[in-house]
Amino acid sequence: MTKQLQEHICEERLFSSIFNKYSKDLHNFLYYKYGELLNPKDKVQEAFVKLWENCAKISSDKAKSFVFTTANNLMLNEVAHQKVVLKHQQTKPKLYTNESPEFLMQETEYMDKLQKALSNLTDAQREAFMMNRVEGKRFKEIADILDISTKAVEKRIYGALEKLRRDIKEL
Repeated sequence: MTKQLQEHICEERLFSSIFNKYSKDLHNFLYYKYGELLNPKDKVQEAFVKLWENCAKISSDKAKSFVFTTANNLMLNEVAHQKVVLKHQQTKPKLYTNESPEFLMQETEYMDKLQKALSNLTDAQREAFMMNRVEGKRFKEIADILDISTKAVEKRIYGALEKLRRDIKEL
C-alpha cells in the first residue's frame, strides 16, 4: 500500500492536533463576539463535532475556516433563538438589594455608558480590542485569528480606543 500524499482529517492524530490548535482561539472569538450567555464552549464543541462528521470532505488546510464559520453560524442561530425566547418570556424585577441607592445609580450610569460606548464600536473594532486588552493577545496573533494584516488590527484597536476615550471620559 502506498501512503497518501495528503493526510486525512479523519485520522485521530491530525484531528486532535487541529482541535488543540484552534479550540481556545475559537472559544475566545465567540466569547468576545457574543458573550458568555450563549455558551461559546458548547458551540466550539458542536463545531468540532461537525468537522468530525464531515472529515472526509474537508482538507486540513480548510479546517480552521470550517470550524470558525460553523461556530459563528451556530451562535447566530442561538441569538435568533434567544430573541424568540425573550419575546415570550416575562421576567419579574428584583425587589430588594443590599447596595446603597447611590451606588446602584452610579453603577447603572457607568454600565450604561460602558455598554453604549462598546455598542458604538464596530464589530471588527470590538473583537480586536477585546482580544488585545482583555486576553492580552499581540497584534500578530489577532491578525492570524481574524485572517487580516497586523496594520488592520492596529487600525481597529486605535479606532476603538479613540471612540472609547470620547464616549467614556472617566476611563
